[in-house]
Formats: sequence, C-alpha cells, structure tokens
Amino acid sequence: MTILLLTKTDDNECVESVTRALLARGADVYRLDSDRFPTDLTMSVERGPAGSRARLRDASRVVELEDVTAVWHRRLAIAARLPETMKPDLKSASRQESIATLLGCLAALPAFKLDPLHHLRRAKNKLLQLQLARDLGLEVPRTLTGNDPASVREFSDACSGAIVAKTMTSFAVTEDDEEKVVFTTPVAPSDLEELHGLAYSPMTFQENLPKRLELRATVVGKRVFTASIDSQRLERARVDWRRSGLELVEDWQSYELPREVERGLLELVETLGLNYGAADFVVTPDDRHVFLEVNPVGEFFWLERYPGLTISEAIADVLVGNASRTGDS
Repeated sequence: MTILLLTKTDDNECVESVTRALLARGADVYRLDSDRFPTDLTMSVERGPAGSRARLRDASRVVELEDVTAVWHRRLAIAARLPETMKPDLKSASRQESIATLLGCLAALPAFKLDPLHHLRRAKNKLLQLQLARDLGLEVPRTLTGNDPASVREFSDACSGAIVAKTMTSFAVTEDDEEKVVFTTPVAPSDLEELHGLAYSPMTFQENLPKRLELRATVVGKRVFTASIDSQRLERARVDWRRSGLELVEDWQSYELPREVERGLLELVETLGLNYGAADFVVTPDDRHVFLEVNPVGEFFWLERYPGLTISEAIADVLVGNASRTGDS
C-alpha cells in the first residue's frame, strides 16, 4: 500500500512522526510537498478509452497514483514557488491552474481521504459547527455573529457585559511592519461605542465563560485524545491560552472527557464527514464542558511531546485501514 501525504516543505514534525508510524506498519510513503508543484514536481493525467493513468514525478521518484491507497490532506501551499519575476496576472493564472489541476487529480483518486477536501471546507464553517454541536447535545456558548452594532450591544447586555470578540478565520495583521496574530479579545464597555469597523467586516462575539480548564480533544477515526491546560494561572492566557502558548506548552495534562461529551464530539465529527478534528472546550468552575469549535486540520505536535498522546500512531492506523473510520473516500 502507498500512502500519499499532502503537505508543504516547511511543515512541522507531525509529518515525520506520522511517516515513521506508517513505515512501521509496512506502508510505502510519498510526501507530496504541494509548494513544489508545478515548479519542482511534474504531474501527468491521461484519460482515454483504454482507461486512466496518473503519475507524479520529481528528481528522485515516480509515483503511479493508481497505487495510492490513502491520502492525508495535511497542508496546502500549491504554486508557492512560482517566480517573483512573473507578471502578476500570469502568476495568478498559473497558480489557479496549478491548484485546480493538482486538487482535481487527487479528487479523482479512488483512495481513502483523510479527509476529503470538500468535507474539510464545509467543516470549517464555525456557525454550522455550533448548530450541529447543540443539536447533538453538546453545550455551546451564547454566540452572536454579524455586523450590526445595535445587535452587539443588545447581546452584551444579555451577557451582563461579559463578552469576547473573535474571528471566523485565522489570520494575522501587520502593525509597524510586524505581523501579529489576531487572538480572542475581551470587549470593554468603551468598545461597544466604537463598532464602526463592523461596516467593513463582520465579527463573532461570545459570552466570556469562566474557566477552570481549557481542553484540546483530538478525534482520530473513532478515538478521542484529550489534554487539559490551566490557562488561568497566567494573566495573558486567561482569555486565549495561545497568547502564552510557549510558556504553557509543558503543562498540558492528559484528561478524560465525560462519556456523554466524548460521544457527542464523535457524533459531531462524523456528521461533518471527518476522520480527524481538533476540538476546543472550556471546563467551567461548576464542571460544565462547553464546546467552542473544531478545526478539521488542527495542530497536535505539542500534545505528542506533552503529555505524550499517541496521535500520530492513531492517524497511521486510520490511513492503513487498521482502525475504524468514517467514509471510504
């Protein structure tokens, strides 16, 4: 069996750890660094009366895609190495053609996908996640998304003024030539009078939940690997633990989700058509487990270091068919 890992050259250690686990299970592994296509990696797909043939070729290897039994959709950076000297319109066209060609080729493969790209795109819709999670019995926070200042003020009043602002997508902004990640931020009373920016971009607001712990629950196939962090011990991490992620990285502990919460999370991930999902929860002082969101391609490398969760092994088992999984394509 041949497993294709769809990633990029500057991806982190997760790719190597999953590769080692796959090799230990007797799989042949081909790492497709998507940023190398089309400049350093060639592809050909032939369709005709006699059948089909598709292959990838780089300086060291030729891979017949008909031999691929599973694909891990890890990271995408297609056409990232196109020359800077290309005219902008030509570069844009080349990038679009490269994306359509490579993803179209992979979509046509009858191999198992972890996970299918159209499932990943749908699953990233956080409003859909919250609706499904609530319908499946998981507790979710009060949430308002939109660009109507009056509704935001009403929502804040309903939450006794304790709300946070967050974004639907992950991105960074540049200030004084420095790139800064946008984190979840408390909304002060003065902020409610300065909501003019909503005219240019909607935002998401949630009740500011009291926290005893924060959880990352990683679903792989039908298994759940959960770890907890006490984000409240550091001032900067109390609203968003990522602000002090490096300081807290060694403090993650294994955690056992209540059975009904784990069951609801597994049903949510299956409903979204996924075999992998990295979910965030808040544990309140009165021990409620409140679902925030699930990232269908979320990171996990630090959870293998601390507290030593065996997520790569589980991913390898799903890819080679040694574990239960959702869907076959």
